[in-house]
Amino acid sequence: MSLLTLFFSGFTSATLLPGSSEALFLFMLSEQIWEPGILILVVGIGNSLGGMTNWVLGLLIRKGLYKNQQHTSQSKSYYKAEQWLQKFGAPALFLSFLPIIGDPLCVVAGLVKMDWLKALFFISLGKFFRYFILSYFIF
Repeated sequence: MSLLTLFFSGFTSATLLPGSSEALFLFMLSEQIWEPGILILVVGIGNSLGGMTNWVLGLLIRKGLYKNQQHTSQSKSYYKAEQWLQKFGAPALFLSFLPIIGDPLCVVAGLVKMDWLKALFFISLGKFFRYFILSYFIF
């Protein structure tokens, strides 16, 4: 397996596309060909960029909603997520590493036009945290 494969696995796993970067990451760790730090860096960057892709997707959805003036019919769940993110702010994006809620959380951050630099920081913090914890407790 190559580092490029790991990067793309990390990227797609953080988007709404299917992926399982953890399995590939753990496999590559077990092979002991690469230093753990290099693997964490590569998959963490890919996963963080995937999270930011979701943020951009949310921003584009928002622009489309306002362009089509359909924002008045947004779902109740969107308003709950928006209120939750506005209440806790950018640090809530640390939870982007969690399964099921992490990817939609990044999309909602784009929907509410959260500052991209703050979003990048907290998304990356959460994503790198996941792989660090996996490598620490597994090996």
